[in-house]
Amino acid sequence: MTDGGITDRKRRHIDVCRDGDVGYPSMTTGLERYRLPYNALTQTSLADIDLSTAFLGVPLRAPVLIGAMTGGAQLSGTINRNLAEAAQRLGIGMMLGSQRIMLDSEQAADSFTVRDVAPDILLFGNIGLAQLTKDAVPDIAKALDRVSADALAVHTNPLQEAMQHRGDTDFSGSLSRLCDVASELRYPLLLKEVGHGLGAAAVAELTRLCTEPPIAAIDVAGAGGTSWSAVEQLVRYGELRYPDLADWGIPTAQAIAEVRDVWPTMPLVASGGIRTGMDAAKAIALGADVVAIARPLLEAAIGSADAVEDWLQRFIDEFKICLHGCGVRDLAGLRAVRLIPAG
Repeated sequence: MTDGGITDRKRRHIDVCRDGDVGYPSMTTGLERYRLPYNALTQTSLADIDLSTAFLGVPLRAPVLIGAMTGGAQLSGTINRNLAEAAQRLGIGMMLGSQRIMLDSEQAADSFTVRDVAPDILLFGNIGLAQLTKDAVPDIAKALDRVSADALAVHTNPLQEAMQHRGDTDFSGSLSRLCDVASELRYPLLLKEVGHGLGAAAVAELTRLCTEPPIAAIDVAGAGGTSWSAVEQLVRYGELRYPDLADWGIPTAQAIAEVRDVWPTMPLVASGGIRTGMDAAKAIALGADVVAIARPLLEAAIGSADAVEDWLQRFIDEFKICLHGCGVRDLAGLRAVRLIPAG
């Protein structure tokens, strides 16, 4: 696909995510199946609740990342800079959208450049597993250097690509390439889905093919939030031509539990339908280390960094109240909380 074709598609993604019905038709995150226990005799002070943590060695004031969203279009640059500036103010991290277009176009780098407004944040570059080849390593490294990334998010998205016009539909050998190429990149790798879930089957395949899995963290990016199968169908056809494929994936809560069961110590991001501070508290209690949020921030990010900061501050405030209300002071206490099955 030409640079112009990718740029046009990136702009269409933004438009469809703003105006289209891109949520899952019936599947949910599964987080609603759990209740956070409430403690009316909490011995905590809300003012002293501590959400601070570190992820991949970088301190965060709250266990929150802005999820991968966009890049490559002119509006993408505005969105990314507003997101990054808000992340800097709040002391949280951020993932850039796919940098695939940067492999062919140096001009596209402007839409990903945020370090001047966010010099201190944990910043993830982003590339597709389908583009991660030995031949591409020098260009990927150059793209990461260009944006001063701290780590690389590698997204695997076979369902999205299958729905996309001229998408990358050959994933054969992709895990072997990941194992071979990872050591040549001097960046920690985070393996992620894009919103259809990464669970036990994927982790089992990774551990089977790689004697020493070359990743530093996993983002489960579960189902129940934005369906990128739906997004691509709306971009390509103007309708949900395959509604069942728009409603397919591993719910976020299930994905967290599956990956945590297989890899108890793997740093884990919970994303996919995280919409409230309560969602975040449940995700951490289920085993995630941090949460990531993307589409709820889109409209605010088109407007201003202040609007993004306001949305995220409300989210973080609710998150703190959840800890206070269940009687724990910090994230270590929250991870020890046993969620109650709903109903």
